[in-house]
Amino acid sequence: MVTQVALLAVVCAGIGIATEFALQRFLMHQLDSQLFETSRRSSAIFEFGPPPPPPGMMPEPGFGPAPDYRRRVFRDDRGPGPEFLNAPGQASRTLGAVVSHGTTVDAGIITADGTRQGISTVAAEQLSRITPNRHPTTVDLDGLGRYRVLANHARGPGQSIVTGIPTSDVDDTLLSVLVMFCVVGVIALIAAATVGILIIRRQLAPLSRVSAAARQVADLELDRGEVNLPTPIVKVDPVAAHTEVGQLGSALNRMLDRIAGALSARHASETRVRQFVADASHELRTPLAAIRGYTELAQRKRDDVPDDVAHAMGRVESETERMTRLVEDMLLLARLDTGRPLEREPVDLSRLVVDTVSDAHVAGPDHNWLLDLPEEPVTVIGDEPRLHQVLANLLANARTHTPPGTAVTTSLAVDDGGAAMLTVSDDGPGIPVWLQPEIFERFARGDSSRSRRGGSTGLGLAIVAAVVRAHNGTIDVQSSTGKTEFVVKLPGNSQPSHSGAKSET
Repeated sequence: MVTQVALLAVVCAGIGIATEFALQRFLMHQLDSQLFETSRRSSAIFEFGPPPPPPGMMPEPGFGPAPDYRRRVFRDDRGPGPEFLNAPGQASRTLGAVVSHGTTVDAGIITADGTRQGISTVAAEQLSRITPNRHPTTVDLDGLGRYRVLANHARGPGQSIVTGIPTSDVDDTLLSVLVMFCVVGVIALIAAATVGILIIRRQLAPLSRVSAAARQVADLELDRGEVNLPTPIVKVDPVAAHTEVGQLGSALNRMLDRIAGALSARHASETRVRQFVADASHELRTPLAAIRGYTELAQRKRDDVPDDVAHAMGRVESETERMTRLVEDMLLLARLDTGRPLEREPVDLSRLVVDTVSDAHVAGPDHNWLLDLPEEPVTVIGDEPRLHQVLANLLANARTHTPPGTAVTTSLAVDDGGAAMLTVSDDGPGIPVWLQPEIFERFARGDSSRSRRGGSTGLGLAIVAAVVRAHNGTIDVQSSTGKTEFVVKLPGNSQPSHSGAKSET
């Protein structure tokens, strides 16, 4: 709208300038015609005197002399300036001057009451510099303003007659037209802007609905779960379906229909995969239990079998335990994906942290395990076994991916909003920057090999994220060389903690 109003203003300005220019040329042409007529009349009267009297004013025989024609035709004015200024037809403010050999010898103007009046010395000098030719000249005369002047040669040697007419009438007319154009242009621009805004808002009103629909879709969680898009998301008026806005709404509806179909297919595929993983994990538990039972039975009689067979049975037992953990982790993730509710009971996080860090110390005695707990216990509402698994997985991740001697600090605090803040930090080598965005994905790992150190299944941090999300909490990671920090935030019912005490396990 601003662009259109600006364009309209430029067009109006162009029309106004063109009109002013054309009107100025027209009025100046008229003024020059009047000046030519005045100049010819003034030069003729100066050279030849007044014209002869008409027949009606000739003396009649036997009646004496005729009346004085000059006194009846010319005004009896002895003021300054040439006598031809008193001739009939001379307009007020007409200028006349007689120049002889470059010097003004007689000059004056006709006043509004018809009398003659002298001009200043400066103005007279300006008139003396006018060269006789057939082209009028505009001169700004001292004390008189702008004049259109014309000089003609006289019969006397070195003499010329200068005649001038003021341009004030032309200037006033041009100024009046300019003011009128400005006023009309401003009114037209205001009216055009007002009407244009109303029309544009009416015509582009469907775009507001398209924008609202786009924001509605953007606010949906499209990355997981079932997504229900409203159909149609933008209502298109059949009358306006052929317009650009109508075509945009129709195209958006078609696009969202395709997206809704793709999201539905993706959700159905994910549902089938989760169901398969859950069923497979559940079914694998029975044969794995049988395998573990037989390997334990065989291990009891390892003294009765060759050493290589005993070693093979030991390897079968260790791999069975690893596969059992993998199956249990996959089954847990499948249950969390299906939204199976967790236990909701008060959990003493302070005690849970102490117990879990103690277990980690037993599993990794080569690391330096530190505790930073508040003086008052911190409690939350949640599933204690699952929360224990969260902290155990974070500590196991720190133990697995940091060298011996690394200090691992577990901190617990309560923020001003009453949420529990559980932090696990270490001073190890850190997590690669490229891996941090996907560290909570399933089977994410920092090396390209298929092997997993320490029996890791690659699902530990994925389980952590899923359990925290099921508790309506959040988990963040900040990592650089020399410091890696996982922060878990859980809704709680505790008050802000007092100053804590740091201890070493």
